[in-house]
Amino acid sequence: QVQLVESGGGSVQAGGSLSLSCAASGGAFGSYSMAWFRQAPGKKREVVAVISGGGDNTFYAGPAKGRFTISRDNAKNTVSLQMNRLRLEDTAVYYCAQGYYSNSYYNREADFDSWGQGTQVTVSS
Repeated sequence: QVQLVESGGGSVQAGGSLSLSCAASGGAFGSYSMAWFRQAPGKKREVVAVISGGGDNTFYAGPAKGRFTISRDNAKNTVSLQMNRLRLEDTAVYYCAQGYYSNSYYNREADFDSWGQGTQVTVSS
């Protein structure tokens, strides 16, 4: 099974930017979709963005549209999330995940079978 390790979390003021990265080891990385999820305190984990195995299709949840960009480098087995214009409500633990499928259409938590340990993002006023 693939191992996923996130990095890049931290603290930022509202309106600022952060970039998260996830490195994958093992498995056929380019064959599967990758996603970023997040979980805020007291809330359920929710999808942020999904990218297809080939990187040619993406899905963004409402709060991420226009502010976040997901990308992947299949040669380096990495997936990234560029987050701009961060808001207080973006504060959460962010997880990268690998999907069962290649298509970015599948964006439910149950559609992903490998998860990283998470990285904290804190947005302050």
